[in-house]
Amino acid sequence: NEKENVFKVSMPRADVQVSVDGWKMPPFMGLGPWAAFTPHHSGTMVMGDMVLFQDEVNPAMSAALDSGLAVTALHNHFFFDEPKVYFMHIEGEGAVDQLATGVRAIFDKMKEIRAKNSQPASAFPGEPIPEKSSISAEPLQTILGVKGQSNNGMFKVVLGRPARMHGTGIAAEMGVNTWAAFAGSDNNAVVDGDFAMLESELQSVLKSMRKGGINIVAIHHHMSEEQPKVLFLHYWGRGKAEDLARTLRATLDAQRSVKKAGKA
Repeated sequence: NEKENVFKVSMPRADVQVSVDGWKMPPFMGLGPWAAFTPHHSGTMVMGDMVLFQDEVNPAMSAALDSGLAVTALHNHFFFDEPKVYFMHIEGEGAVDQLATGVRAIFDKMKEIRAKNSQPASAFPGEPIPEKSSISAEPLQTILGVKGQSNNGMFKVVLGRPARMHGTGIAAEMGVNTWAAFAGSDNNAVVDGDFAMLESELQSVLKSMRKGGINIVAIHHHMSEEQPKVLFLHYWGRGKAEDLARTLRATLDAQRSVKKAGKA
């Protein structure tokens, strides 16, 4: 686009048939991953939107992060879509060849996954989660450094984050919090939860979670006009409970390191 000084590439998802509300949707209707490049004082800026199936999201996210790109949002666009489609937004600045290589890495990862399985997976790999939970709370509290609550063999911790909205102070009980809930057994556990972050902390949190193998399932806002601006990241992890807790501990530490650097 010469008028906007932008070069744009796209890769319509014609490899998997998607139906929305019972209708077979053509890629033209919004199923085309794209990346757009424009001049920037550091060389080039890229922005893009990756159209991904559930089993592609986290491998594609790791490919982006490992290539030096930022992941800025993850959400859905449709209801009643089969298979489920997610949209992951990316951004980066720097040398154009490095940015293009990063985008190519995402596209290649998508193709690699579909080459192994033509249809998207319907569940995470691994043994079924035990129906009756028996999580040991004390080791997790020690690792996380915070007291939590147990309920029917499950365990949960909540960490508040102060903010202000429309002149009123808000924190943990008003929903501005990071939380983690564990279920299953100590050796076959699931953890799900939410991370409350400033924009400057998002990439460090994403990198730490993906390094530990925890899946990111959403990145978005919960509020508007709050101060400071808070982003929320939802996640789902499988494995040994203590290993999952260690990844969360490392992520909390990475988040705090960004906070300290910002105050310096």
